[in-house]
Amino acid sequence: MRIGIPKEIKDKEFRVGATPPSVRGFVDHGHEVFVQSGAGLRIGFTDEAYEKAGAKIVSSAKEVWKADMIIKVKEPLDDEFSYMHPGQILFTYLHLAADRDLTQKLLDKQIIGVAYETVVDAQGRLPLLTPMSEVAGRLAVLEGARALTMIHGGRGTLVPGIPGVNPAHVLIIGGGVVGANAAKMAMGLGANVTILDRNMNRLRELDDLYFGRLKTIFSAPQLLEKLIGYADLVICAALLPGKKAPKLITENMVKTMEPGSVIVDVSIDQGGCAETSRPTTHSNPTYIVHDVVHYCVANMPAATARSSTQGLTNVTYPYAIRLANEGVKKVLSEDPLFRQGLNLCMGKVTNRAVADDHGYEYIDPMAALAHVK
Repeated sequence: MRIGIPKEIKDKEFRVGATPPSVRGFVDHGHEVFVQSGAGLRIGFTDEAYEKAGAKIVSSAKEVWKADMIIKVKEPLDDEFSYMHPGQILFTYLHLAADRDLTQKLLDKQIIGVAYETVVDAQGRLPLLTPMSEVAGRLAVLEGARALTMIHGGRGTLVPGIPGVNPAHVLIIGGGVVGANAAKMAMGLGANVTILDRNMNRLRELDDLYFGRLKTIFSAPQLLEKLIGYADLVICAALLPGKKAPKLITENMVKTMEPGSVIVDVSIDQGGCAETSRPTTHSNPTYIVHDVVHYCVANMPAATARSSTQGLTNVTYPYAIRLANEGVKKVLSEDPLFRQGLNLCMGKVTNRAVADDHGYEYIDPMAALAHVK
């Protein structure tokens, strides 16, 4: 198979879909790999390193996108649609539930879209989302701490406090991978941390891990409304796999927050959990609504692109090599867990959550795969 690794073009997105060791793995299995010049340069993966691994370096995105399978990190942007061709495999984060326009453009191109964020494992976890959720959860606390400083519009609260001065109150909505990592980081800094979730088993797990240090509370709108008014930093980490994020924080709740407090909405790539959230970029990461600082960068892990790329490719490579070795039709037909990653197939929506959120007809993935050559 011909595999293409393009240079990401999203704002300040320096991650790359494959590392030189990943490329070596593809080449050793007899595949051709085309890497766009400079794709990994900013994080230390030079063109020379990719060439030594067996890749062919090409100068333009157009040349890379001639490949049978494109391995990326983020969803394609407008400049990339013209390069696509029907039946091309696109293996990347798609987050289609938050973007109907993107969904329609990919349907029009009749690509086979396999989304990292909806692949599941035998335990029902999201293995290709997990490492970036770990990164985002930890970064959420660091970025929130930065946003709390006066020079970034915050109220001037030091997250760990100092002797004689209370630490910041950090409220985390969602006890999954993002929330747990945010809690770990916030507690490590010495913050006063409360986490909300509706899964009692998850709350018990977190209580067992951090008994006495982490407050675990069963989430309810009335409780959230009360707690948010005391929080210095709110981290939105709620997730409904494949679907739009639930709007848990109303605008009226935001109005009750103290001036200069901060919301970090990690769920923004799925639409965000706060009614006042809108996507931002690393170049312009924050804005203020009702005197509350909002940090809503949709590709947070790009801030630590080298670590993030290594963590991501550790988990994506085993799936990508299966697609290359066996072909998308065989692999996804035989593996129902991997098949859940199939969001689009030759002009059909094959993920029920995406279909429901955008009003498309849902087509069973097996039926759609039957038409793949």
